[in-house]
Amino acid sequence: MHLQQFYIGGQWVAPSGTARLDVINPATEEAVASIAAGGPTDVERAVAAARAAFPAYAATSREERLALFERIAVAYKKRFDDMAKAISAEMGAPYKHLASSAQSGSGLNHFKAAARALAEFEFEYSQGDTRILREAAGVCALITPWNWPANQMACKVAPALAAGCTMVLKPSELAPLSAIVLAEILDDAGVPAGVFNLVNGDGAGVGAVLSAHPDVDMVSFTGSTRAGRAVMKAAADTIKKVSLELGGKSANILLDDADFPRAVKQGVLTLMTNSGQNCNAPSRMLVPRERLAEVEALAAAAAAKVVVGDPQVETTTMGPVANRAQFERVQAFISGAVAEGARLVTGGPGLPEGLEKGFFVRPTIFSGVTPAMTIAREEVFGPVLAILPYADEEEAVRIANDTVYGLSGYVSSGDPARARAVARRLRTGNVHLNGAPLDSNGPFGGYKQSGLGREWGGWGLEEFLEVKAILGFGEA
Repeated sequence: MHLQQFYIGGQWVAPSGTARLDVINPATEEAVASIAAGGPTDVERAVAAARAAFPAYAATSREERLALFERIAVAYKKRFDDMAKAISAEMGAPYKHLASSAQSGSGLNHFKAAARALAEFEFEYSQGDTRILREAAGVCALITPWNWPANQMACKVAPALAAGCTMVLKPSELAPLSAIVLAEILDDAGVPAGVFNLVNGDGAGVGAVLSAHPDVDMVSFTGSTRAGRAVMKAAADTIKKVSLELGGKSANILLDDADFPRAVKQGVLTLMTNSGQNCNAPSRMLVPRERLAEVEALAAAAAAKVVVGDPQVETTTMGPVANRAQFERVQAFISGAVAEGARLVTGGPGLPEGLEKGFFVRPTIFSGVTPAMTIAREEVFGPVLAILPYADEEEAVRIANDTVYGLSGYVSSGDPARARAVARRLRTGNVHLNGAPLDSNGPFGGYKQSGLGREWGGWGLEEFLEVKAILGFGEA
């Protein structure tokens, strides 16, 4: 119903131009929708609406915002299945095993986590005679990717709302259907007019304009490191606050006392989740050299359990990668790894057996990978695992840290104290010990070229705040 419209100033409005973009289902390679593509005029309208709404919304009380979050949760639950169906159609996530169970649910979880953080957050406190205030950053540009649409939108929109900010969301043009569902949810929940705005379009027509817009106070971006650099450069002229969640090449260290059957299987299946399209994917498995053959056999057995196919079939556990460009990129990495001398354990180039169309990739594992190989250094963003042998713990840590990225890390050991000690040495924003899951109340973000700032829970809320000191304030 709203495919050809944008949500600006609390209303669904017609775009300024006639440009359209097809939304391709990556499982069928067919268009499932056509959306309006915005441009500078649409951005101007949305930013102006957000700017006009900011003073009143920033002045709302904690209680008013908490009531809003309660309404959002109710509205989201009503549309939960619609969100899952949109995600499955636009990016090929298996409906039962991913789109519904994880993708749609992650969006709701972030709204709940932001509400919990809001309920407890200390926006003001005294430090002697000085009063410290943490105030809304202002008008925010939120630019999100296609790999976890509901998750990435919610972990920006929710804390921005909690902080008292107003915003313009530009989702990926490859996965915009879920954003339209989210806008309908927020409208149904009664988000005040102009507080949330949605403009669809591509990076050049909308994203770059938002990043450079003088009336935008902050840009929160999730995507590739290459695109993150462009966002930073565009924001630099007006010295905007910038938050970036970018790429990764996370190491999964299996220490010699790990439970290898469990750790290898978990590492492989975690990587294959979402067709490997996770910025924190454990894409480098580091194992003791003397256990290499054992690990290869265990990894191949785990990969054989992955069921690749139609996302609408209940038994499917892995769908296609999300678009043609990503498919071609992953295929190039696989061919390149073979050419560089990596040993193919399972999978390889081409479509999986029995599939003749769609952007499906065979679950692929390489072994005998050296730290210098491209497959060990660059983010593939697909279901491709590199197994690297190491001589001792020192070398494992050195290999793990030998990367421009620093988003996540994984350590498995039978000795919790040993696992913790190795985790402290990894230069990453997150470390999972013995398969520990993500924590939506904890901080998520990376070191080095994996980004700036943190998202999720109270840490995400802090990103959307500025700090003010009122000196000589006296007692409150």
